[in-house]
Amino acid sequence: MDPLSLGSLVAVVTVGVLFSGISVAAGLLVVAGGFLIVFDGMSSLSLMPEIFFGKLDNFALLSIPMFIIMGAAIASTRAGADLYEALERWLTRVPGGLVVSNLGACALFSAMSGSSPATCAAIGKMGIPEMRKRGYPDSVAAGSIAAGGTLGILIPPSVTMIVYGIATETSIGRLFLAGVIPGLLLVALFMLWSLYSTWKSGDAHVLRAGTYTWRERFEILPRVLPFIAIILGVLYAMYGGIATPSETAAVGALLCLVIAMVIYRLWSPAKIWEILRDSTKESVMILFIIGAAGVFSYMLSSLFITQAIAEWIGSLDVNRWVLMAMINLFLLVAGFFLPPVAVILMAAPILLPIITLAGFDPIWFAVVLTINMEIGLISPPVGLNLYVINGIAPDIKLKTILVGSLPYVGCMVVAIVLLCLFPGLALWLPNLVMGVEL
Repeated sequence: MDPLSLGSLVAVVTVGVLFSGISVAAGLLVVAGGFLIVFDGMSSLSLMPEIFFGKLDNFALLSIPMFIIMGAAIASTRAGADLYEALERWLTRVPGGLVVSNLGACALFSAMSGSSPATCAAIGKMGIPEMRKRGYPDSVAAGSIAAGGTLGILIPPSVTMIVYGIATETSIGRLFLAGVIPGLLLVALFMLWSLYSTWKSGDAHVLRAGTYTWRERFEILPRVLPFIAIILGVLYAMYGGIATPSETAAVGALLCLVIAMVIYRLWSPAKIWEILRDSTKESVMILFIIGAAGVFSYMLSSLFITQAIAEWIGSLDVNRWVLMAMINLFLLVAGFFLPPVAVILMAAPILLPIITLAGFDPIWFAVVLTINMEIGLISPPVGLNLYVINGIAPDIKLKTILVGSLPYVGCMVVAIVLLCLFPGLALWLPNLVMGVEL
């Protein structure tokens, strides 16, 4: 069979298997194993365990469970509520300060936890009722939190960036730095739209929150500053040459556990066990997908599907930006149905030679890919964040949440366009801190 035709068959079968409800990792192994047996014979299965475990034989993978523990420790406390209250007290005099506070809290909490659902739950539980009580439209209240929660996979430290770095063998340090300015850009775009939509609603009284004394503003800071200090400390240790990403992640996880115990009195062994248990489950799930994706990639390469696709796309007589638009469309559709980690592990090895051949920077492309994954988190039919918000505020219809989140999808598209026009938004900081790659 022609490799391109075989690739189309693999794509159809993979989509069908994943839509059956089977886990992503198991689905990839079933598809890979099935096609290897049919086209390479039973003997090819003997290589699968070696490829699977070989993909996990990477010291950088240690940073994934450490960052997950770091986020779980924060998510198990009142850190999200305290962060929200702190920003609300300090931004109370800003017109529409409450929605700005929520988005700022989402950005900081997602940077600390790295989890979109955890951010939506932690900030949304307090932010959505408070905004609705003060007259903000339901669409703004729900949509802003759903969109703000997506920032965790872009603003460092980001697990998805680690996964991309491992899948494409690019510098994790550069990837983290590349996400900083685009992440702040997205926060700014989200805030601008939220302020505009609030002003457009015509309810002038919602443009101001409550009033707080200076004492009330300062008394909340000791609860949130240590967590922010940990993030800054982790990034400084990583880029100051003090420690590797895995080492800094381990120290960050330990410090977050200590602060959760000291500041929030998280002394219960059952609670600590719950953090470690849930973190282990999530880590194993991600590592299982990484190993399975390695086997899947081997199958594609062994059957010459990857090479044929890259050669076919390279032979297309189209402008490279038309090619990038096609890739973005593919990523957008894939993100509608699959989690970001799965999309990155399946698509990155195929797309990397294509984008490099077209003259695009892999670090820059990582940011574009991640923003596409963010769109998937607030877009149906999967749209995980939409369902999390619906669970927090069940009286807000899913349609209202979706309508409220769509303008933020527009903000993300604007961010991708800006990145295409000004690649330096993603590349300037990594080049400044770590030097220009030759």
